[in-house]
Amino acid sequence: MSPLLEVKNLIVEFPNRHGTLRALDGVSFNLAAGEILGVVGESGAGKSLTGASIIGLLEPPGRVAGGEIRLQGKRIDHLTHEQMRTIRGKQIGAIFQDPLTSLNPLYTIGQQLIETILAHLPLNKTEARKRAIDLLQDTGIPAAEQRIDQYPHQFSGGMRQRVVIALALAAEPMLVVADEPTTALDVSIQAQIIGLLKDICKKRGAAVMLITHDMGVIAETCDRVAVMYAGRIVEVGPVHEVINHPAHPYTSGLMAAIPDITIDVERLHQIEGAMPRLNAIPKGCAFNPRCTQAIDRCREDRPNLARASATQAACWLLPNQVEIEKREATQ
Repeated sequence: MSPLLEVKNLIVEFPNRHGTLRALDGVSFNLAAGEILGVVGESGAGKSLTGASIIGLLEPPGRVAGGEIRLQGKRIDHLTHEQMRTIRGKQIGAIFQDPLTSLNPLYTIGQQLIETILAHLPLNKTEARKRAIDLLQDTGIPAAEQRIDQYPHQFSGGMRQRVVIALALAAEPMLVVADEPTTALDVSIQAQIIGLLKDICKKRGAAVMLITHDMGVIAETCDRVAVMYAGRIVEVGPVHEVINHPAHPYTSGLMAAIPDITIDVERLHQIEGAMPRLNAIPKGCAFNPRCTQAIDRCREDRPNLARASATQAACWLLPNQVEIEKREATQ
């Protein structure tokens, strides 16, 4: 069975007066229907940029400079702005970190939901309003029949995020890209939104790409996880394998930085240094200046993803990595 979403060797660049900055460099992954894929990494790793590329909302002068994005086997990375507008909403839903950026303060939430439904589904206004009320009920908003005629400012942060999720689901998309959907919410509301995302997959069969920096959210929600660093995926695999048996030193560092409530320590673990700027990405593995296990080859050659037990990782410390490079060199 072919994947719902295929991203192959995606390259995103930002031209400027000093040259061209490469923000995503050969990002590849698949997403199956009904699956939740987590994308995790520090700020600046390229998580949100990957999501924006799929949705077709790259900020100028950013551009897809190479690779392919396929939805149900059809390429969508080269479509015009108008063509992407028909796909966005109908086939791809989007949930952003701040719900106020997705909601127009001048219109009631009902007007915004009904407009989206009418634009993508063959329903009249009465049917569209009923569907909007049903969506609000499904996303856990009480008294939906009354609240549908209220404005965004009349909702709390958690309730606004539920409205945004209802908006993302309005046209029954097959893929939902959720960019930090729980970051601005308190912990109890986070848990409710996470449960809601899981229900979306279970009941509607939609795939979810969940972008976050919170490994707790990843562990609770996702089937698989892709770890990004400096515009590349450095490890990808089943969530429990990546969390419990990380193969890449960067993933190990992220896992070690999560506090363990069963152990009393004076100082939390941290990865020394910071994510490199786009104009200063080092030669070889981009993580090598911060890696305590780096060898000479890490500073010269860039590794590709290779099999590492139950996951795939891009690291020269893996025995499979060297074997794959040898095999490719002889072909």
